[in-house]
Amino acid sequence: MEIKDMHAFYAIVEEGNISHAAQRLNLAQPALSRQMKRLETSLGVQLFERGSRRIRLTEAGRLLYSRVEHILGMVEGTVREITEIGSGVAGAIRLGTITTSGAMLLPELIGAFHRRFPQVTFQLWEGEGARILELLDNRVIEIGITRTQVDQNIYESFVLPNEPLIMVMHRSRCICGRREDEVQLSELKDQPLIIPLRWKTLFVTQCKKMGFAPQIVCVSDSIVQDVLWTKMGIGMSLLPLSARSMLSDDALVYKKLVEPELSTHTVVAWLRNRTLSSSSRHLLAMFKQMFLQDKN
Repeated sequence: MEIKDMHAFYAIVEEGNISHAAQRLNLAQPALSRQMKRLETSLGVQLFERGSRRIRLTEAGRLLYSRVEHILGMVEGTVREITEIGSGVAGAIRLGTITTSGAMLLPELIGAFHRRFPQVTFQLWEGEGARILELLDNRVIEIGITRTQVDQNIYESFVLPNEPLIMVMHRSRCICGRREDEVQLSELKDQPLIIPLRWKTLFVTQCKKMGFAPQIVCVSDSIVQDVLWTKMGIGMSLLPLSARSMLSDDALVYKKLVEPELSTHTVVAWLRNRTLSSSSRHLLAMFKQMFLQDKN
């Protein structure tokens, strides 16, 4: 199997059908179909399920896709690192982020960086914390922003200051708390709650200390879905303060969670054994200057 076969297979999976992949690769569709047929023959397995309008992978296809993503990420990352040696602050920075931290941190950071280094471009991936670390491991991205704890033997990182957790509520359908801008944990008793998976243990433990078991209607790993459920009045969501940037709906209100206060943190990480591009090193330096200056 050659690199060109990997690129072709990867494009088909990413695009969802052969015709779109052929356009992306600037190939004729029949030629791409024949290339995939030769690949399946050489491997001795079927990679795609037949008879479906949209591409569906077999078990062998799913395994190959995970390996190809890793291999292509390493190849492209290595080429980029080599070509950027001595070229100064230029090229593209590949960055992965979770939704809320990206919405809070990146506009200001990238704006300032672009004004100083206008020749640098960005490629941005968004996903949950585990996905961001996977992209780092596969060398698809250089820098990851996550709330997931990272292994210091594998990654270098720095941690941003703690961020308070808030409760997001529907103004008319689901709201509680005597104060306008705060809600005590005890006031959430018997209220329908939507809790992110990463904070479930912390939240439930604190509720039990207050003498009640929380009424959790949904445990989610998507903050975007949590906000949508809250808009529907299904329950109130536990979210980081940075989620306010996503709350443009007048029907939603947010209140800081107090007594006790709960908080989370954001981690900026990169692979320990990887040589970062000059552009990425400058971005990390600006990141620390802008968001960690109080710690220095």
